[in-house]
Amino acid sequence: MEELLRTNDITAIALARALLADADIECFELDVNMSVLEGSIGILPRRLMVLQDDLPRARRLMQDGGVPLDG
Repeated sequence: MEELLRTNDITAIALARALLADADIECFELDVNMSVLEGSIGILPRRLMVLQDDLPRARRLMQDGGVPLDG
């Protein structure tokens, strides 16, 4: 799997997941439970992973959907 998105913005993650699901692109969210370590203050970014073959299409979807890929 390849990293599509790394962000602290949980709304960006939710939007990205919805766009990917609508396009039938499987994704996996990493670092979801890191809030236990950080005290739920949102300083550690979450990562959204997609299959390598889906990465170019997923990046286009993010760009078209207004999801910033630079964090």
